[in-house]
Amino acid sequence: MNVEQPVPESAWRKSSYSSEEGGECVEVAVRPGRVHVRDSKDITRAALAVHPTAWTAFVGFAAP
Repeated sequence: MNVEQPVPESAWRKSSYSSEEGGECVEVAVRPGRVHVRDSKDITRAALAVHPTAWTAFVGFAAP
């Protein structure tokens, strides 16, 4: 069984598109073999973990 270790709080980085006024707030933590994404307004919810290749493809698609 492969169990991932919790992501340390110091690893999370807030998106530069997120504002302090609420709304869309996303945080990302890059770890070996995984990119974790979570809602910074509710960090008690589970984060989404994706392979770095999938994250790179998503960012390339979503970037303006």
